[in-house]
Amino acid sequence: MLIKKNENILIFCELNIKIGYCHLFDFYDFLQLFQIINHRLYRQTEDQLIFPARNYGIEHFLLNIIDSLPDMEFLINTYDWPQSQPNIPILSFSKSLLSRDTDILYPAWSFWDGGPALGSVYPTGIGRWDIMRQTLNKARQDIPWSKKESRGFFRGSRTSSERDPLVLLSRNHPELLDAQYTKNQAWKSDQDTLGYPPANELKHEAFCKFKYLFNFRGVAASFRLRHLFLCGSLVIHVGSDWIEFFYDRLEPWYHYIPITTDLYDVENILLFAQNNDRLVGKITRQGRDFIWNYLTMENVELYWKELLLEYYKLFGNGKQIVKKSKHVQVHRRAKP
Repeated sequence: MLIKKNENILIFCELNIKIGYCHLFDFYDFLQLFQIINHRLYRQTEDQLIFPARNYGIEHFLLNIIDSLPDMEFLINTYDWPQSQPNIPILSFSKSLLSRDTDILYPAWSFWDGGPALGSVYPTGIGRWDIMRQTLNKARQDIPWSKKESRGFFRGSRTSSERDPLVLLSRNHPELLDAQYTKNQAWKSDQDTLGYPPANELKHEAFCKFKYLFNFRGVAASFRLRHLFLCGSLVIHVGSDWIEFFYDRLEPWYHYIPITTDLYDVENILLFAQNNDRLVGKITRQGRDFIWNYLTMENVELYWKELLLEYYKLFGNGKQIVKKSKHVQVHRRAKP
C-alpha cells in the first residue's frame, strides 16, 4: 500500500521532543500558514503568496478533504528547497536524506497545478496528474517495449553538473544513448549547455520511444520521476539523496535500476540493460504497475488526509485555533 503511518512525522517527533508551538508563527512570512476552522480553509491574501499557482495545487487537495479535518493549523513550504527549523514542524514536498532534513513530506502541488513550467512545451506547467497519466499510458500503448529504441535517453536543463557525464557520454557514444541539455532561465550561451546548442524541449510522451530513461534530481527531487515510469520504459534513477513522499515505496532493482551520482557505471548499466532485455523488461513492468496502481489521484488525496490527521494528533490536538486577522477564506477554483 502507498498510504501508511507517516514516518516523516515520527522522525520529527524523535528529533524534537518538545514542540515550541509559540514559535510557529514567526516563520509564516516566508512559509504558508494554513488554518482550518469549522471545515473552512484560510491562508494569507493573494498578494502575500510566494508562488500562487503552487498554492492552488495544494489547496485543491485540502478543499477536497476539508470536511474530514478538525480545526488545525500548519505551515507549508512552497519553495523547492527544504526549510527545516528547530522545533518547528514544516511541510515540504522534498527533502535531503544526507542533510537529515526534518521537513514532513507532502504530495507536491504539481499533482494538480503550479508547474514546473517547461519552456514552450509546458509553458504553464506539466499539467494535472490525472490527465498526464492517461496521456502517458496512451504513449506506452502506442510504443510497446518491443518497438522502443534500445538506448538511454535524457532531456533536461543543466540544473546540476551531475548530469554532465551522461551528456558527454552521449556525444561519444550515440549508439548507447541520447542525452542533451535544453535551455533554462539562466541560459546565456552554448557554454551553459556544455559547448553545444541547446536541444529542443520535448513533451514527456516523446520520451516513451526509448527503453531506458534517466532520472536526475533538479534543485531538489525531480518532478518527472513518476512520469517516466508510466512510459513503460526502464527508469534509471541517479542518486538516492533527494526524496518525495512516495519514494520509500520504490525498491531498487525491483521497480527501477539505481546508479550513483558520479555515473561511474553508466556505460556498463546501459550495456547490461541491452544484454538482459527480459530482466529489465520485468523491472520496467513492476515499476510502471506500481505507479499506475498506487500513485493515483485518489491515493494522493488519501495521503493528504492521513498526513494531516496524524499531524493533528501529534501537534494540534486540543489547541484552539483563532483565525488570523489578515487571513482570507480559500474557495474552489476552476480546473486548470
